[in-house]
Amino acid sequence: MPRPDRSQEAPVGAHADRTPPRPAQGHADGANPAWPQPTADRAADGSSASACLTAREAAAFLHLNEKKLYELANSRELPAARVGGKWLFPRALLEEWLLEQAHGGALTDRLLVTGSDDPLLAATTAALAGQLGADGLVAYSPTGTMTGLELLARRRANVCALHWGGVEHSAHQHALLLRRFAASRQWALVRLTLREQGVILRRGLDVDGIETLAAFDYRWAMRQAGAGSRHFLESALASRGFSAADCSVVAEARSEREAAALVAREDADCAPGTRAAAAEFGLGFLSLGWEAFDLALPREILFRRLFQDLLATHGDARSQTLARRLGGYDLSPLGRILGMD
Repeated sequence: MPRPDRSQEAPVGAHADRTPPRPAQGHADGANPAWPQPTADRAADGSSASACLTAREAAAFLHLNEKKLYELANSRELPAARVGGKWLFPRALLEEWLLEQAHGGALTDRLLVTGSDDPLLAATTAALAGQLGADGLVAYSPTGTMTGLELLARRRANVCALHWGGVEHSAHQHALLLRRFAASRQWALVRLTLREQGVILRRGLDVDGIETLAAFDYRWAMRQAGAGSRHFLESALASRGFSAADCSVVAEARSEREAAALVAREDADCAPGTRAAAAEFGLGFLSLGWEAFDLALPREILFRRLFQDLLATHGDARSQTLARRLGGYDLSPLGRILGMD
């Protein structure tokens, strides 16, 4: 038999100080299943790397004793959830909570406003952003009332603008709306303005009531479900024996000003919205009544400098002039803190 060629074989131990053997086939990441791997279920601080921490892990993460941790959790001062009698603490929210608690911390120089769309609030945030320059960030991202509250509850936004029904029932309706969210126990509600709500009409369209718009083939740009303007319209239609299903909808608008833009381009004949939104685009308007326009926000943000600056800018001379030009605003209740009982 031919003798095997051993000229390429290294003596025992020859690999000890050289490169390790190539990983086994099928492991694209280069990991050898025979080698010990770092555990994926532990973080650098020794706590679980999973999305939720146990009470012991959360106490270690925050450098608190467990008794204090339970006090904060029971008083809803700390983001936590009780599941099957056991407290769980979302790691991402604990990290964000720490930033929020830091005096002059990473989040105190920014303010993200979401929720309902409004021309005057948009002008206010733009003016304040211009004053701040690079010293702070103020941004406004309208989403509609219900989506805005969901974002606030998930701590994706700092402030939510909302409106839900006529002004005469607003205090009760807004409190009920907020109580749908467990996080609202830590929220405050601040009155921004009163607004005239109704239907935005294309130029030259003259109608005597929403009954005409609902009963005949007028083209509607309808707001999405969960928008305060749609809720106001549906309530007005219901009181007259109609529903939103009677309207000939040709487009859906995700904000007040998008609705007005669709009507201005004559892609639609009418849309639910405010007098101010109609005036901004030079359109007609059919009034259906007045509503309260409020801001919901966590209580720790209420007296933060940027939020107080937002209220001051909303009530300054320039904002009051713009409110008069657009019409359909009453700024007299600006800054009033409302009860949520």
